[in-house]
Amino acid sequence: MKLLIRNLARSTSEENLKAMFESFGAVQSCSLVLDQKSGGSKGFAFIEMPKPGDAKAAVKNLNGMNVDGHKIRVKKS
Repeated sequence: MKLLIRNLARSTSEENLKAMFESFGAVQSCSLVLDQKSGGSKGFAFIEMPKPGDAKAAVKNLNGMNVDGHKIRVKKS
């Protein structure tokens, strides 16, 4: 299941994001969307989790969580 994570702090790294989601199950891929000019984060990312049950648990527990000073939004992509 592919998830969209929005409202990320510009300082949130792909490694930190992946670690957060791995606490709910296996993460197939994690891609932080970067600005082509600056190379910095655009504030959103995509996570793929092979097991739908793990992905649903991650959405339920992480949506609305405060990460690096930002209240993130997690939903099915």
